[in-house]
Amino acid sequence: MPDLSTTYLGLALKNPLVPSSTPLSRHLDAVLHLEDAGAAAIVMHSLFEEEVRNDERMIDRFLVHPDSFGEASGHLPAGRDYRSQLDGYLEQLQALKARLDIPVIASLNGSSLNGWVELGKEMQEAGADALELNAWFMPGDPMLGGEELEDRYLSLLGELKAVVGIPVSMKLSPFFTSLPNFVHRARQAGAAGVSLFNRFFQPDIDLASLSVVDRVQLSSSADGLLTMRWIAILRGRTELTLAASGGVHTAEDALKMLLAGADVVHMASALLQSGPPALMEVLDGLKHWMEVREYESVRQLKGSMSQQNLPDPSAFARAAYLHALDSFTPPAGVRY
Repeated sequence: MPDLSTTYLGLALKNPLVPSSTPLSRHLDAVLHLEDAGAAAIVMHSLFEEEVRNDERMIDRFLVHPDSFGEASGHLPAGRDYRSQLDGYLEQLQALKARLDIPVIASLNGSSLNGWVELGKEMQEAGADALELNAWFMPGDPMLGGEELEDRYLSLLGELKAVVGIPVSMKLSPFFTSLPNFVHRARQAGAAGVSLFNRFFQPDIDLASLSVVDRVQLSSSADGLLTMRWIAILRGRTELTLAASGGVHTAEDALKMLLAGADVVHMASALLQSGPPALMEVLDGLKHWMEVREYESVRQLKGSMSQQNLPDPSAFARAAYLHALDSFTPPAGVRY
């Protein structure tokens, strides 16, 4: 039996499969089933700073100063009865910690300095083993430069690390001019790891109603290729632990991420589509592949096909683009 253990954010994990941030973590039974299926850790659903701030405004308006509403104040809930978004998140975090034998990683999506610091402290005090920060700001202002935006992310990370002692991972987007440079700077600011990549919500246009609509688009295996490429490039060039996120549906997908250099593999869409059996199938496939090829451990295979370990490093570089175009053959019967 191969040794599947790995290390992520300083946490010793029994295998590299970690369910990432999804609504499944809102339900204790669902998370317990994921643990039974073999999950090595769990990343909770994200707490959005905006939700917490909206709660605070409502409390201030309706609960802290009820006398200003005259007779209407008698119909308002008592402050002690109000359960905020933050209260619910911390209670769920504590419940998961009490019932699970695997690490619980809290997830924070914040936008302001105070939001990250205050909420991060609350999560640490509630028992989180680590924090995953979703760092993304929609840069719609043409006067906001890329370096200024990166500095904002790193300032938030640095301020948070000044007040929390648990490991912090940054979940990044692929939209950086120089991703390796930003990862290097993130380590200097206190990050313990990075997760590549954040899968963003993208609004759509409904042609029948001519309206903008919200549609969740789940990933496919092809979506993991970008992640695999950057994991392979970063492996050996950073001391941060690397999590591959997006596009892992099969054991083959997970194996490619590990061979490229990922320390752990996050799963989300496959679990939302098929539940815990999807995780069991990937774990069984991983074990079988390693046994057939006589790999003794995940540590042995991890990063063995990163850019630094390949005989031809150009396979993950710009030259690969030219090779791919030159090798394309039109389908039979298609005429141009």
